[in-house]
Order: sequence, then structure tokens, then C-alpha cells
Amino acid sequence: MDQRRSGILLHITSLPSVYGIGDFGETAFRFADFLAETRQTYWQVLPLNPISLASGSSPYASYSAFAGNTLLISPEKLVDTELLKKSDLSDYPSFPDQYVDFKNVLAAKKKLFRTAYGNFKNNSREIKESYETFCSTNGHWLHDFACFMAFKSHFDDQGWGSWPEEIKHREPPAFRKLENELVDDIEYQKFMQYIFFRQWEDLKSYCNDRGIQIIGDIPYYVNYDSAEVWKNPELFKLDAEMNPAYIAGVPPDYFSETGQLCGNPVYDWEEMEKQDFEWWLSRIKQTLKLYDIVRIDHFRGFQAYWEVPGSE
Repeated sequence: MDQRRSGILLHITSLPSVYGIGDFGETAFRFADFLAETRQTYWQVLPLNPISLASGSSPYASYSAFAGNTLLISPEKLVDTELLKKSDLSDYPSFPDQYVDFKNVLAAKKKLFRTAYGNFKNNSREIKESYETFCSTNGHWLHDFACFMAFKSHFDDQGWGSWPEEIKHREPPAFRKLENELVDDIEYQKFMQYIFFRQWEDLKSYCNDRGIQIIGDIPYYVNYDSAEVWKNPELFKLDAEMNPAYIAGVPPDYFSETGQLCGNPVYDWEEMEKQDFEWWLSRIKQTLKLYDIVRIDHFRGFQAYWEVPGSE
């Protein structure tokens, strides 16, 4: 019989940091040491996907089911890899210890990340080889995500449902034209994902070497304003205008007389089946690269789910 095991649930953002948000820096490694010293065997980190300020900065309402939250990148680790200088960190603003000011942390870190990207482009031949391998290995999701984020910034952070029709519907001539115009922003997004995964892999390996396994989440639904829905609209119940025809909810129960309206688009399972559930299999494989153990939230959705007309 397997031995009983224990661990701690702590999202990376909750770690102490002078950068306004917990990250993959030294504090995360010290927390791994603490887990090992106290004979814990699990660290549950919940999802590490990108957040949307418009959706409450929750990793359960993400811009992508495949990408990582680049706010978790450690500036100090960028110094270690010579993508930043120590002097680049000297005028970083102060932030409260009690909570994460996501909007202002995003602005402050983005300034550092743009500097790191400039240094990456001008130097770092060795890193570029590793970067190209990363882009090739993750090509099935990375380029579309990078385009999504670059286009989103170009259109003043509007949701993709409000973009010009030809980009909203991914019409090839218009798509290629905008892609060429924003090529540097697209490469920046790819670079950021490369750094996220590189830093996370270092931390995860450190944990694994000390007998700590990582438990992470797959949120069952994805956000409507996400690269996945924009790229694969046929996999979701959308109407002719590409808006959700149905959205996810919870029926009335003991906890709520009126039920809940979650708002996520629901899957078109008939189309999923026609494609041999390739999207879900790809998503699970990607998540298993991040974590040792995966928890699906909410797993019961595979057996039964509650959908509400999108106009509600």
C-alpha cells in the first residue's frame, strides 16, 4: 500500500517578492527547501496560465490554455542569464506586501521585459538556439497565441469578438498583413513564453530533485476571450457572429436558488469527437509538461454540464 503523503497549496503569486508579485525567483526555491525540510511531498500551484485584468486577474479565466503567466518571470533570474543588468532593477517601483496590484505590476514588469527582449535580440546567440528549439517544439500553439496577444494589444486590448471582421474571422490576406506589421511584437510574445517555461522548468526540476511533486490545474472551461476560441471557433457553440450561442452555468442547488452563470463558451462535443478530441489531448499533454500531477477543475463536466442561452 502507498504511504500517506501531504503537501501545501500555494499559488506562486502568493510568495513574498519585492517585485509586487510572487515569481520564480529565490523565494520560490527557498519555499521548495521548506517543503523538503518539513517532509512534504506535494506543492499544489493551481493554474499558471496568463491572466486577464478584465476577468479579475484569475488564472481560471485565462487568455490561453497552453501559455504561461509571464508575470511570474523573475527579474533577478533575468540578471543571472545576462538578459538584464542589476542597474535595470534599481528604479523598480515599490508595491504593497499584502496584495498584488496587478495593473501596475504588469506595467512595471513589462518595462523590464522589453529591455530583456532588446538584449536578447542584440546578443545571446546561445540562448537563441534554445529559443528556436522551444518555438519549434511548441509550434502547435505558440504562434497563434503570440499573434493573439500582439493583435489584442494593437486593438487597444479589446476582446477578439470586437476586432475588425477580417481579423476576427482570421481571413488569410488580412491576417498575414497584420502579422507582418506586428512581427516584432509577435516575436516578443514568443520570447516571453520561452523565458516563462525556462524559469519554471528550473524551479520544477529543483523541486523534483528534493522529492517534491507539483500538482497543477486544468480549468475545465476556457475564456471566450482566449487564443483557443479565436483559433478554433468550430470547437465551441458560437453563433454566426462568432459570439457564444450558449454559455456555461450551474443549475439551482443548495448553495444558490437561481444557480450560477459562469459565462464561458461551452464545447461542441460532436465536433470535438469528429476531430478525435485532438484539442483536449493536446491540452492535457501540454499541462503534463508543466506539472507532475494534474487536477481537472471541474472534471464532472465531461459527464454532464449545464448550458444557458448566450443572450441570458
